Amino acid sequence: MQDLSSLWQAVLDKLELTVSNVSFVMWFRPLKVVDFVDNKKLVISANSISAKNQILRNYFDKLSKAVSDIFGENVEIEVLDQNEEIEYIKVNGEKTKEKEIEVTKNPFNPKYTFDNFVVGKSNQFVYAAARAVAEHPGEKFNPLFIYGGVGLGKTHLLHAIGNYIKEFNPNLNVLYVTCEQFANDYIESLGSMSTTKSKAVLEFRTKYRNLDVLMVDDIQFISKKTSTQEEFFHTFNELYQNNKQIIITSDRPPKDIETLADRLRSRFTCGLIQDIQSPDLETRIAILRKKCQLEKYVIDDDVIDLIAEKINTNIRELEGMLSKVYFLATLSNKHSATMEEALEAFNGQIEEDKNEGLSPDDIIDTVCKYFDITRQDIVGKKKSKDVVEPRMIAIYLINEILEIPLVSIGKIFGGRDHTTIMHSRDKISDELKTSHKIKSFVSEIKKMLKGG
Repeated sequence: MQDLSSLWQAVLDKLELTVSNVSFVMWFRPLKVVDFVDNKKLVISANSISAKNQILRNYFDKLSKAVSDIFGENVEIEVLDQNEEIEYIKVNGEKTKEKEIEVTKNPFNPKYTFDNFVVGKSNQFVYAAARAVAEHPGEKFNPLFIYGGVGLGKTHLLHAIGNYIKEFNPNLNVLYVTCEQFANDYIESLGSMSTTKSKAVLEFRTKYRNLDVLMVDDIQFISKKTSTQEEFFHTFNELYQNNKQIIITSDRPPKDIETLADRLRSRFTCGLIQDIQSPDLETRIAILRKKCQLEKYVIDDDVIDLIAEKINTNIRELEGMLSKVYFLATLSNKHSATMEEALEAFNGQIEEDKNEGLSPDDIIDTVCKYFDITRQDIVGKKKSKDVVEPRMIAIYLINEILEIPLVSIGKIFGGRDHTTIMHSRDKISDELKTSHKIKSFVSEIKKMLKGG
């Protein structure tokens, strides 16, 4: 029989797969178990009224499903806020504290570490800055402002910093919050009854100003919140003047955050501002291979190449497609995910038979026939113009017609690097716009492929 702590952790593990990372960190990770009454009712506590309301209003179905999967279908759920938890303990006795499960000793996702962060050209500088801040909080790059699009690794870096500090400087007081959570906490402190308002505001300021490291995710949401900006300005000053580390992320640089107070904009730019860009192809492939290693996925190399080429902006989407492909393979009781699952996962975005069974060999043979050269010539290392041009046309046609990843095409052409393949494809693509000769070659070869 598993203990209550293990069962609750299993619930959290399931929830983490069904909600966004921001929602999980904000609403679910802080939850704790208060009681498990007669093995029939699970009593859990949220860390604020707003958190409780969010869960009941927007996520209760997902919570119920996860609890049912782990605890059983007939288990009831009762969600309390902090005040209700205190009352519950008064009514039910102190013994409930013995069952209390603390799940926030380390609020940072253990999967998000520096070791698990794949470094490439698009993120090497922001990685170095984050690592320096983790190793010397308050001494270098303060504040550190990281900006970039959705799903590029900003939150991963924040958690990596937190995990590093928790391991090597466990005595430091570190807090990670989203901008929305900061705003909600502040609004909640202002909304207390007049007799307790001063105390609530004081508790809020004690929480946010007695820190060694403050990390705020998605600061762009502070836009248009005038009173919250005012409070954050004073929080920022208090920490900064005491050499406490501040790390901020956003989807845009400070200068592009609308209706941001000038004095806050000035504070954000007084340290290091570093962007994180979309990963290049090599980095995307490395990310997918790292994901396979961590999750113990067995996926064919050509599938990884296909996913990496087709999804080129969002790491979260990239990893999500990989998980989907492997999930489809497990449904068929297959040990390894293949191109069959990849085509199904892309759901028609890649048409397997749209070219009536054409293969790379068919295209290469047709190009060879058209230019009167041998297959060995076209896939070999010859660099004469009468071979190089047909080779580039064959590469272009294979990529355009069959949508095969560049890395896989490189293997077909004697193990050439994907950058060489990309250059060939792009050169023909550009010449098609200006060269009547190339346009004629490509058009006539396509007619031959169609049997014309």
